[in-house]
Amino acid sequence: MFDFVRKYLDLAVKLLMVAVLVAAPVSMYMIIGFAPLEAVMGAPQKIFYYHVPIAILSYLGLFICFAGSAAYLYTGREEYDAVALSGAEVGTLFITLVMITGMLWARPSWGAYWTWDPRLTTSLVLWLIYSGYLLLRTQVEDTTLRAKYAAVMGIVGFVDVPIVHYSVQLWTRGIHPVVDKSGPDHGMDPRMLQTLMACFPTIALIFALLFAIRLRYEFAHRRLERLKAQSKG
Repeated sequence: MFDFVRKYLDLAVKLLMVAVLVAAPVSMYMIIGFAPLEAVMGAPQKIFYYHVPIAILSYLGLFICFAGSAAYLYTGREEYDAVALSGAEVGTLFITLVMITGMLWARPSWGAYWTWDPRLTTSLVLWLIYSGYLLLRTQVEDTTLRAKYAAVMGIVGFVDVPIVHYSVQLWTRGIHPVVDKSGPDHGMDPRMLQTLMACFPTIALIFALLFAIRLRYEFAHRRLERLKAQSKG
């Protein structure tokens, strides 16, 4: 399987770059020129169209880390560790973007960049967990031990993902906005919903591009390290 992945990673990166270059301007046009202004929040609400897909895709990155970590512990194959690391890095980047876009949205809406709202607090904990995961990988020299320790942390840390996602239901006194799912348009103007749906594939393509680039680098880096070890031996 991994031989197939390595073989077509370069092609995947090129195709994803083209797809992003096409999708990004379309989504930007829909945000700026198609979606109407929200009656209460006005222009700052338009951050929502990227904020939500970025949040969902951050979960995907951390799930990839979780799945790769579990597969590594089961098989011992370093390729799964490379997948887990790549997922964690892109996932952590997306969590960071979630928090930045959320704070930019919060300032004009709530009058403050940060409040200890349950969604914000659990998101911060999630960011700290996976920042710690990445830090751990720089502190252990033995490659096998590093992969094992990181795998355990990648699996345990994923427990916080459903807590973040369902925090607005678990703690009902929070102020984080919730999408109304009771109607066919989720309580939004149809043009808003269409814009949100257009932004999801754009962010998904960006996620896939970054993950493919990171995984390609990781495979190449590990191959180079093996060649160096063989030359010294």
